[in-house]
Amino acid sequence: MAQGLSTGWFLVIGQAGRLGQAERMSSDALRSCWDLARMRGGVISRKEALACGASPDFIDGMLRSGRWLTLQRGVYCVSAGQPSRETSLWAAIHRAGPEAALSHDTAAELFGLTDERCPLIHITIPESRRVRPIPGVVLHRSVRLAEAIHPSLEPPRVRLEETVLDLVDRAAAFDAALDVMCAACQRRLTTVARLAAVMGKRGKLRWRGDLAGTLEEIGSGVHSVLEYRYLHRVERPHGLPTALRQARIDAGGSSRYLDNLYREYSLCVELDGLQAHPDEKRWQDLRRINAITEKGITVLRYGWIDIDRRPCETAAQISSVLRHLGWPETGRACGPGCAGVRRA
Repeated sequence: MAQGLSTGWFLVIGQAGRLGQAERMSSDALRSCWDLARMRGGVISRKEALACGASPDFIDGMLRSGRWLTLQRGVYCVSAGQPSRETSLWAAIHRAGPEAALSHDTAAELFGLTDERCPLIHITIPESRRVRPIPGVVLHRSVRLAEAIHPSLEPPRVRLEETVLDLVDRAAAFDAALDVMCAACQRRLTTVARLAAVMGKRGKLRWRGDLAGTLEEIGSGVHSVLEYRYLHRVERPHGLPTALRQARIDAGGSSRYLDNLYREYSLCVELDGLQAHPDEKRWQDLRRINAITEKGITVLRYGWIDIDRRPCETAAQISSVLRHLGWPETGRACGPGCAGVRRA
């Protein structure tokens, strides 16, 4: 972006030299516009350009010539060419006005909470303000924005924990809300304690009761919806011993983290999500399993259907393997007609 702005600076100087005396702006004012825009993704508002000393005629001339581009009403990019993502975000913030902050899916993108880019830009403004609809922008309002906004990051955005809870509050299903919470901790972007502290400050929060009981489990290493279901549909209901979550071992010359390790019995239960693995990833997984087995650890591997639709059968198999490895118990039925207990 800096190189594009530098090029734009020389183009602007040349354009200014070709304008008439009445329309020419001083080089000091032009440099002030460029310096201000450079700190904000190459974006400047008409009001800011006028404050830097640019005349209305000069601004209009730059727009007509294509040296400056209109991104939002009264908001310009001072460099020609395709605007970057950062530039588009700054333009939306300028258009939304004072105290606006990127939030929800857009803040999640900037924090690395998600790997996907939302086509719409999400912005939160104070509850007391009213802003006309902005093309390509979803506007939210908050009475806590002054507290929720990050004090230093730019473009302005709400804090990570606030972003997580904004997405949780919008989730239509508990699994979606849990997935956001798990992702934030699994990617080491925040901690359970920080999330709990922010939850306590919110008067209303969807899924509060359900999620409050899972925070300790997330903190202990439950890093996905599948791992949560394993705990609540397989391990606990069938009386299996408590596994160590995300157990770290050294195998194959590197550190490995195991989803569920029954250390006393050298049994690892690995869980695979719904995503399809490309060939290279599949071979990496096989090498990983082989390295774990080389350490003398028995590995059982299950997918979504095994945990979600056949939890009793899965528990029966794990129970059987545990008994072969020295577990002195047999587990228990999760309810009347438990298929796993009948099989065991």
